[in-house]
Amino acid sequence: MKKRVLVACGAGIATSTIVMDRIERLLKREGIEADLMQIKIVEAKKLQSEADILISTTILPTTYDIPAIVATSYITGIGIEDIDNQIIDILK
Repeated sequence: MKKRVLVACGAGIATSTIVMDRIERLLKREGIEADLMQIKIVEAKKLQSEADILISTTILPTTYDIPAIVATSYITGIGIEDIDNQIIDILK
């Protein structure tokens, strides 16, 4: 079953583009089919019902009904494997 992934950053452009690329490669390597949607973090609340996971490069302003991960590791380069494993565990 195809998964739906929300990838958010403050403006929905810069850091989420980097993270989108990383997640696309990760899911392909793991054989997980998913549609990724690049959004602004303020859009996440209204879009969560259509998604399986929210991955954000910014602080989460609220709580969500779906698993939400702050993936600043993809920007800093520290703790990337931990984030990869969390995403895989949630989507498998």
